[in-house]
Amino acid sequence: MIYDHIIIRYGELSLKGKNRHIFVNRLKETIKKKLKPYPDVQVNKTFDRMDVVLNGEPHFQIIEKLQEVFGIQGVSLAVKCSLDLGEIKETALQALKEAGSEVKTFKVTTKRNFKQYPQDSQELNHIIGGFVLKNSEGITVDVHNPDVEIKVEIKPEATFISCLDFPGAGGLPIGAGGKAMLMLSGGIDSPVAGYLTMKRGIRVEMVHFHSPPFTSERARQKVEDLTKVLTRYGGTIRLHVVPFTDVQQAIKKQIPDNYSMTIMRRLMMRITERLAAQNDALAITTGENLGQVASQTLPSMHTINEVTNLPIIRPLITMDKLEIIDLSHKIGTYDISIRPYEDCCTVFLPSAPKTKPNRDKANRFERNMDIEQLIEKAVENTETVYFTEADEEKKDDFKNLL
Repeated sequence: MIYDHIIIRYGELSLKGKNRHIFVNRLKETIKKKLKPYPDVQVNKTFDRMDVVLNGEPHFQIIEKLQEVFGIQGVSLAVKCSLDLGEIKETALQALKEAGSEVKTFKVTTKRNFKQYPQDSQELNHIIGGFVLKNSEGITVDVHNPDVEIKVEIKPEATFISCLDFPGAGGLPIGAGGKAMLMLSGGIDSPVAGYLTMKRGIRVEMVHFHSPPFTSERARQKVEDLTKVLTRYGGTIRLHVVPFTDVQQAIKKQIPDNYSMTIMRRLMMRITERLAAQNDALAITTGENLGQVASQTLPSMHTINEVTNLPIIRPLITMDKLEIIDLSHKIGTYDISIRPYEDCCTVFLPSAPKTKPNRDKANRFERNMDIEQLIEKAVENTETVYFTEADEEKKDDFKNLL
């Protein structure tokens, strides 16, 4: 392979105006952390993009890493050459050959940032395209729908040529939008909600409600493994494991069965809000999907929302279940989510939960409980565990040995 650079294009970041440099700098720091396992690479920032100088590091592995970084619209493998027209033509020809034997059509698109270059963009398109066509067999020009587009960027210091493009994750750089607490159950939905929240630049911390002995250590391990996968996209993530057994037992004893799910969700919100205050988070994210289960109707959400003033982010609210499943496959959480270990919501599921709960009734039922004591005890005994992308990489290395 002749490629020695990767070009990173910003996409949405280009629209940020005066605050653009803040987003771009955060993206650069994220990329540098992401590429830490490749010590020879060099990341350079320019106004409209970033360049990764490979210095012999494996380019496809690095591209896979970059595709997990929010804030990147797309990446291209590129080769750097001089401003000499003869070298540009030869390099473009070689880049097309590297694109694969199945390529049948191509076109050349030149972007001339160096306006003092002797030929303009249209002239260069014809000159380079003609040279490539003359020195290739079985390949024709198609300016409308080519198999490969040879991109030539003429800059004052050098020329960059690329013809292999890869999509990025899009969105905004992680951390640019503040922090939210993700209520992570262990099912299919909540990890996907976490991924989509991070895509908008929001850093997440996980909150998991654990009810031993009714929920097993394998259920907790499932949530830890999901958190490890999400570190690919969010970097270091903290998981807060909340002891929830006493709360659920109190609900079972003192709350009518059809309102138990509503009261349980309200208590979860209260506890998560306390943890958010302790960890400088300004929102709560859930994996709720409208109409999927009894606690996810509009009346239920209205009643549950009453107990917190924090914004509740519900990225999946209008998504079809199959869309959510497809996305869980894409981000690598599906196989973990379907492990047959129940969470606390499933174990204590009432036989006929109320689908249209009333706020007044919920408040009246809660007066039978010592809400504040239950919350304080749960928060005080919450365990916090840190996970980094290195934990996920170690797991992958172990799998490769099996």
